Amino acid sequence: MRQRQRLLDAGAPLAAVALGGAAVGCVVVRDPTRAGSFPPCPLLTGWGVHCPGCGGLRAVHALAHGEWSAAWHANALVVVGGVLVGLGLLAWLAAALAGVSWRVTPPAWAGWTALAGATAFTLLRNVPPGAFLAPGG
Repeated sequence: MRQRQRLLDAGAPLAAVALGGAAVGCVVVRDPTRAGSFPPCPLLTGWGVHCPGCGGLRAVHALAHGEWSAAWHANALVVVGGVLVGLGLLAWLAAALAGVSWRVTPPAWAGWTALAGATAFTLLRNVPPGAFLAPGG
């Protein structure tokens, strides 16, 4: 009975892991390095500016194929964020399966820090000294 309750408690993290896996699976099956496989970034197309997500699909595709260097060069922010989100999902799932109530309440400054980091990343990848952060840079 207790085991069944643990499996029921694991429903939400299992669904999140399945949804994330399905999203990654779509990027693995449909190669974003091929022209026309995904729509282009409207910010890059319209203004010639790399948004924080530019190269993100290529980074996920490379990560799924074990190409860490290519992923890092496509979008370092997606690599770091993806690893952190993946670890968080696995920790949530492990806690649910162990029967431990697990709730993470990030400190108030965490959201502002993430926003500042993404903004700095975006600005830096669009100026000559930070061109190495641009996709393929």
